[in-house]
Amino acid sequence: MQGVPEQFIDERDCASFRHLAQVPGVELYHAHISRYAFEPHTHEAFGIGAIELGAERFRYRGTQHVAPINSVVTMNPDELHTGEAATADGWRYRMVYLEPELLEAVTGVRHWWFSDVVRHDVQRSSQLCQLIYGLWNTDDPLAQKGLLLDLIETFRPLARHGLQQQEGAHRFELIREYLHDNYMHTITLEDLASVVALSPYHFQRQFKARYHVTPHQMLMAIRLWRAKNFLTRGMPAAEVAAATGLTDQSHLTRAFTRRYGITPVRYQKQVFPR
Repeated sequence: MQGVPEQFIDERDCASFRHLAQVPGVELYHAHISRYAFEPHTHEAFGIGAIELGAERFRYRGTQHVAPINSVVTMNPDELHTGEAATADGWRYRMVYLEPELLEAVTGVRHWWFSDVVRHDVQRSSQLCQLIYGLWNTDDPLAQKGLLLDLIETFRPLARHGLQQQEGAHRFELIREYLHDNYMHTITLEDLASVVALSPYHFQRQFKARYHVTPHQMLMAIRLWRAKNFLTRGMPAAEVAAATGLTDQSHLTRAFTRRYGITPVRYQKQVFPR
């Protein structure tokens, strides 16, 4: 695998991304991480993958999890999470990120979600790795579509369907919508608290209790997800920084690298070949 070791402090850490030109809404990811610790970040897509070697420790929905070798990992969109090695030699893993609209369009099934984030499943984890590897290594549109369908069928038994109803969900959905609509602007705690008619003190306490991160961490996760979208379309990094409300390109580079383990420029070279 051609990694990107210059983006990490430790040369043993490497990561690569790939998009499929014929199948929009799919992002492939392969990494081996030994020393790097990912800050809280999000993907506006379902993250499905498997651990090939070692073990990962990560925080998801306020709980610490460990995913050892032969584990299947299934993450819902827009869920902030971290990531670090749980073994001395780190962990190697493959992931595919599927946008919800793509998953619904392909299957005709709405409201996908996963209740469990980690499952130890030797057979299914091996199948997922093989299918993701196959997607990575073919440019044939027919083969890609076939492999994608096989991949979905492999993890489909782990998914649930139907809207999740949680107490107080509507109030904080307003906050998420506000952040998505205003990520390019300066946002204050008072701005957010006023959306749900709470004092800043009570708002932050309730927000952290629900999402297990601060409002600023969620805002940065949204900004950097948007940055990935802009980079994928070929927008220069300096323009991406301005478009996402960051101070400058250096700010974008530092924040992007801390969360994804790769600089914006290198990410763009991998997913937007010229």
